[in-house]
Amino acid sequence: MGERISYRANGHTTPAYLARPRQPGPPIVVIQEWWGLVPHIEHIADRFAAEGFVALAPDLYHGEKATSPDQAGKLMMALRIDEAAVDLAGAIDHLARQPDLTSRKVGTIGFCMGGALSLFAASRNPEVGACAIFYGGHPNVKPDLASLQAPVLGIFAGKDSFVTPGTVKELDHQLTLLGKRHEFHSYPGADHAFFNDERPEVYDAAAAADAWSKTIAFFRRELQA
Repeated sequence: MGERISYRANGHTTPAYLARPRQPGPPIVVIQEWWGLVPHIEHIADRFAAEGFVALAPDLYHGEKATSPDQAGKLMMALRIDEAAVDLAGAIDHLARQPDLTSRKVGTIGFCMGGALSLFAASRNPEVGACAIFYGGHPNVKPDLASLQAPVLGIFAGKDSFVTPGTVKELDHQLTLLGKRHEFHSYPGADHAFFNDERPEVYDAAAAADAWSKTIAFFRRELQA
């Protein structure tokens, strides 16, 4: 369903994976976990296309992929946030110029590291009309929440030791104080990365299915033409 493409951003070419539906649909940028643009992320883009969305997953590591948590952690911490910001803005712009769209508003969604970057990109790019974050966290990513215009869907795990319930509560508090529209859902028995069906040690099928249903409904509602 999808294809590997590239687009111009940050003075260089950024590789990406683009999945199109059978009919025109709303656009969504899918942002990788700390592993890189691995088949799991491409599969999520394909799933969005099957639901009627035009999905673009940029490769923020430009070809590098991790196969161990140690390697993934090193790649995540080596990621230059200023360069990632331009790559993401380029992805949003490239996606917004596709001919088969039914909405001028672009959605962003990310997982783990990508969740933090989804909120970061939504705060910097007014073209973003809906932002979803799955247990998003990165110590060097500091979204300017005051500039955020898009509604936020937050998906979290109750047993998460990386993005803890306390961290989620604080983000909820900040968004509420700023009057930013958001809805958070937490799955008490789930662990970090519970949506990743390629990691059986943490994958939670029931929580993942419910979170996916909520995500599709959120984007369909917020990215209407």
